[in-house]
Amino acid sequence: MVQLEFNINYRTIFGENLFIDIDFWDEAGNSFRQNHPLYYTGNGEWSTTIALEDKIYSLSYRYTIVQNSATTHREWGGPHLLTTNDINNYYRICDRWQNQPADLPFLSSAFTKALFARNEKGKPSAKRFKQSITFRVDAPTVAPEFALVLLGSDPVLGNWNPAKAVKLNCFDFPSWEITLNSANIQPDVEFKFALTDVKTSQIIAWEPGLNRRFFVREVYGRESIVVNCQPFESPLPKWKGAGVAIPVFSLRTYESFGIGDFNDLHKAIDWAAATGQKVIQILPINDTTMNHTWQDSYPYNANSIFALHPVYLNPYRIGSLKNAKDRNRFELLREKLNMLKEIDYEKVTEVKWNYFRLIFEQEKETTLHSDGFLSFFEANKQWLIAYSAFSYLRDKYKTPDFTLWQSHQVYNSKEIERLCATDSPAYPDISLYYFLQYHLHVQLLDAVRYAHSKRIILKGDIPIGISPTSVEAWTEPHYFNLNGQAGAPPDDFSVNGQNWGFPTYNWENMEKDNYSWWKRRFTKMADYFDAYRIDHVLGFFRIWEIPQHAVHGLLGHFSPAMPYTVEEINGYGFYLDENHLAPHIHQDYLHELFGDYAIEASSLYLLRRNACEYVLKPEYDTQKKVQACFSGKTDLKSISLRDALYALISEVLFLEDPREKGKYHPRISAQFTFKYRQLSDSQKHIFNRLYDDFFYHRHNDYWYNQAMKKLPVLLSATSMLVCAEDLGMIPACVPKVMEELQMLSLEIQRMPKDTHVEFAQTDCYPYLSVATTSTHDMTTLRGWWEEDMEKRERYYYRVLHGHGHCPVFAEPHLCEQIVQNHLHSPSMLVILPLQDWLSVDGHVRRQETDEERINIPANPRHYWRYRMHIYLEDLLANHSLNHRIHTIIKDSSR
Repeated sequence: MVQLEFNINYRTIFGENLFIDIDFWDEAGNSFRQNHPLYYTGNGEWSTTIALEDKIYSLSYRYTIVQNSATTHREWGGPHLLTTNDINNYYRICDRWQNQPADLPFLSSAFTKALFARNEKGKPSAKRFKQSITFRVDAPTVAPEFALVLLGSDPVLGNWNPAKAVKLNCFDFPSWEITLNSANIQPDVEFKFALTDVKTSQIIAWEPGLNRRFFVREVYGRESIVVNCQPFESPLPKWKGAGVAIPVFSLRTYESFGIGDFNDLHKAIDWAAATGQKVIQILPINDTTMNHTWQDSYPYNANSIFALHPVYLNPYRIGSLKNAKDRNRFELLREKLNMLKEIDYEKVTEVKWNYFRLIFEQEKETTLHSDGFLSFFEANKQWLIAYSAFSYLRDKYKTPDFTLWQSHQVYNSKEIERLCATDSPAYPDISLYYFLQYHLHVQLLDAVRYAHSKRIILKGDIPIGISPTSVEAWTEPHYFNLNGQAGAPPDDFSVNGQNWGFPTYNWENMEKDNYSWWKRRFTKMADYFDAYRIDHVLGFFRIWEIPQHAVHGLLGHFSPAMPYTVEEINGYGFYLDENHLAPHIHQDYLHELFGDYAIEASSLYLLRRNACEYVLKPEYDTQKKVQACFSGKTDLKSISLRDALYALISEVLFLEDPREKGKYHPRISAQFTFKYRQLSDSQKHIFNRLYDDFFYHRHNDYWYNQAMKKLPVLLSATSMLVCAEDLGMIPACVPKVMEELQMLSLEIQRMPKDTHVEFAQTDCYPYLSVATTSTHDMTTLRGWWEEDMEKRERYYYRVLHGHGHCPVFAEPHLCEQIVQNHLHSPSMLVILPLQDWLSVDGHVRRQETDEERINIPANPRHYWRYRMHIYLEDLLANHSLNHRIHTIIKDSSR
């Protein structure tokens, strides 16, 4: 007979009881589940004993708290694991309740699979004893250059002699354990864990605090004691690392095809390793092919959340063309494209696709019947078939808008399976996409493995939105509000707000299947990335929803939200009337709005409402109507009139909620309207109060609960390190949620979270954060320096403590000082754009500052074509710069 005795210390409240749920497997593969109550023995101790047949078992178990027959608490994380053996017949498990650990980021795959990964494989060949004691402890913060040892008051534990310290194994890192002979162990054992240097075996530091203590009662005949200790608390300074942010398309090597690809990541990894960096952060890499034009260069408008972009394939790594004439032709094209200063997106994609079609015809039979491809297809067919059919139909009907297709406008899985069947006439075209997605998978996975070999991680990017003309909108429309537009309220990037044109999420439907759509999305990301940036994490609290008739984000509102009733607005002392809800313009403001075109505008686009006010003519009363009217007109007059009409349409103080009629949202930035100017001082004061209450106080608990319904479920779907882009109009509940879930925030000195200061203090950043000098949506460090003379001077004297004349340009020594300030911050990660790393060297950095910028958010038709101006091979050969960067990183203890 085998007996299992479970013991755990847990302080309950009146009415709570502990239970243990156990899954058993024996060697024959038979499984069964049991649920047992634990019995209170005093002083917070609970215990139960289970008898089993005399077999070898593997078991997983977890503890739960039950009150009034309902489970109220469960342990965090995965189950406890135990395997019996043929020597011991009594197992005494001394457990701890698993709470979310305080060092959760270190349990991510970023650390366990790459940064802190161990070489130990499989289970240890530990000795077995008739009477044994096993010590287990979670220690995820122990870096690879250190090992964990155990010392204690008993001879078995070395009698506190460092020379006799017991080394723990970490085959299941971040868990460490050791099994020892307990036949003669003392009944009262004090012990501690310590860190040793792997190379010298010398103790580097002891864990802080009092000694740990364990009482060994009388040992049964063949008893195995398992002590699951409280987690190890490292006495060393917290780990910090540095990294580089660079889009894949911006990489440049001598092997590139005019645009960066997954093969180029290898040399980017080499450069990161040479400079002591640990992270390479990229932009989204999903397929954005919509119209086969340069507008497809926008990386946040993907046609699939799963498919990778074929433009990131290295054609030559798929295979070499057998036709020598074709080989020479493509090599000449490659060299020509690779010499371009910026990406010629249309020409690059045209050339690559020509190669893809030729290499597909040559290699398809071999590839599509290979074990590697068949395994990939089986694991990914749920999205791969739909994506390939979508791509085929998009090109067949010359539009990604599936509502305009002549067939398959409404997705039907059985019809699509028939379309994609091997005997379908469309199969040769559709299988090309299978072929390309397989090679994309192989090439990216190869780069990931190479990064891991260098203890470097890739950090991906999950956009908040999906395209309305995407595979997901076609196949799973019930998850989205396709009649809405997502965007962002006004911020430093855009005074009119941002309208991304993406549908908003139908969170009610997503909740019904426990957010399976998001889980699938995150799980696919985890195939390649160990860390990810959640683009616009505020969208999980609330999204900025813009009506379909609007162009600017100013006419949006937060969703979900709790709009005011008329009674509530009146209760503030502000009496709502029709004048506050419709765009009227007083004649006194006509010239200010339309400038020299005021008289012409009033006759063409406006109607008199009364002696003093104008209203818009019906044919111009929405921004989409105005946009259509001025479509294709690029002269200064047309643009001025169009923008003035846009502004006039935004001239309201309140917006009616589209779902709850008779309830209203204050219009964002309403204080900048002519309407607000017309209010009396007392009415302005009242409006400001209800405005501030609405945007900064009213929704805090509501949005906290919205986020906590979604984020814990989604984040636990994978083990990736979670970094959030938490810029913009941040409600007070956001930091609270991020702290509870241990998500890394984004800290940018020129965009401080504290609205009362102009520049954030880098030495006050939270540890769980990513610090950076700029993002892809901003000017680079040098560009920012040249933007605003007065701001530059305030920064120079107040932050950099400069003296004398403030330089007009960001000289290399100033850039290096700013970079060093960031590196010395408390942030776990400092990830800088490649442009800002290179800014420290006047010989290496780009000559023209404005050529460094990647995106201009205020321009919805921006062409994403930035490329490195230096080849990665040449950058790797620049030992002076690399040594300099390596030194400043090392000097900052990163």
